[in-house]
Amino acid sequence: MKIGSHVLGNGHPCFIVAELGANHNGDLDTAIRMIEAAQGAGVDAVKIQCRTPSLAIPPAQQATIRATPWGDMTYLDYRTKLELSEGALAELAAAAAQCGLVLFASAWDVPALERCVRVLQPPCVKIPSACLTDDVLLRAAAHTILPVFLSTGMSTDAEIRRAVGVLDVAEGSQRILGLGWQRPREQRLMLFYCKSAYPTESGQLNLAAIRTLHRQYGGPVGYSGHEGGLWTTLAAVVMGALAVERHFTLDKTAFGTDQAASLEPKEFAQLVTAIREWERARGDGTIRVLDSEKPVMEKL
Repeated sequence: MKIGSHVLGNGHPCFIVAELGANHNGDLDTAIRMIEAAQGAGVDAVKIQCRTPSLAIPPAQQATIRATPWGDMTYLDYRTKLELSEGALAELAAAAAQCGLVLFASAWDVPALERCVRVLQPPCVKIPSACLTDDVLLRAAAHTILPVFLSTGMSTDAEIRRAVGVLDVAEGSQRILGLGWQRPREQRLMLFYCKSAYPTESGQLNLAAIRTLHRQYGGPVGYSGHEGGLWTTLAAVVMGALAVERHFTLDKTAFGTDQAASLEPKEFAQLVTAIREWERARGDGTIRVLDSEKPVMEKL
């Protein structure tokens, strides 16, 4: 699978994503500073979340009052405030390009998907765990002809299987209509193993499921982590995750739902360093004597 200039697959570097989410709190300047800090941490990509709040928020939750730094407001108004305008998205795309980073988005509804694809012109799209059962959104994502990242948090095996089937059928219909081409699944779909508890305790992660997803669906598998530490994410790479994503923030104490479960720049840099060190240490499995061992061998 190719994402921009990055190749995702066995033998290639892990694709590391800093999930900005809505931790920018709707402020463009903050979002740009986050992108610059993510570049400093050594990531390959940054991701935001895009919603059409009136569609993505269940009606029963829209009128709920939320206390915010901007005063008490309905949850609908609060989520609307967090969304970046099309102009801001364009500036964000320019900032990411200047930093040499891939920028893409998790889309929660079809208009948000269409908006992000049109403005960001990303090399891929992502469907969040909450939308894995939204067949209309899945079909719209497949019809973009972009590689799809699909998060699998809080989903059953049957739901994942059904979602993959919806994407497969939508891909086939594009080929029949002459609008796309039939690509192997490993070139167009990456499942992201995920647990949607914030934070997820280490004992609940079940990282062996990364190999289960790869065995069942044959394509590349990534990992979207919501745990508190770093080393379980490194373990996910060791277990075979070809891409990893963690929430990113400039300040864990800032206002926002995801801030406390996010990594600050220094932590993210530590994670990137650990993953790259593991990749250097992994090798190819060949048994051989190193040149640096030969003097010791001759001596002993």
